[in-house]
Amino acid sequence: MARLKDKYANEIKPALVSEFDIKNPMQIPALEKISVSVGAGEEAKDSKILQNVQDTISLITGQHAVVTKAKKSIAGFKLREDFPIGVKVTLRGERMYTFLDKLISITLPRVKDFRGVPRNGFDGRGNYSFGLDEQLVFPEVQFDDIIKTHGMNITIVTSSDNDQESLKLLELMGMPFAKVRE
Repeated sequence: MARLKDKYANEIKPALVSEFDIKNPMQIPALEKISVSVGAGEEAKDSKILQNVQDTISLITGQHAVVTKAKKSIAGFKLREDFPIGVKVTLRGERMYTFLDKLISITLPRVKDFRGVPRNGFDGRGNYSFGLDEQLVFPEVQFDDIIKTHGMNITIVTSSDNDQESLKLLELMGMPFAKVRE
């Protein structure tokens, strides 16, 4: 079992129950999925770069990445229907906990001048999103294999319906949030 999943079952669940006075065990906040996505932008026109982005995200997450395509044409953006526009991966279960554990304990501390992830990434429904500027902070990525550096968006979806419970869940899991300025 993943280290973070074990910690959730043994330590975090009881702490959340006592803090929020939860009676029904089905209402205890939990992770549902983690989505990692990259918008390729102009690089989407070059299939070699797009393939490199797909391979990099697959290597980082441990799951095959899917190329996303445009749903409709937009002339102002010079975009055609079914034109590749990015790459995404949705993680659930064991891979989700493994990825989050690696992100919290290994990757985020490697970010230059890191002061914590922002607290304003919650959407009002208990989901948290933030971005990373480059993929080179992940230990699996070799600098020589990269054609072009790119960032990524990471969305953590929880079963909670409010931001306070989700914030506490992620804090207990070890997510390094930025300090609140007073």
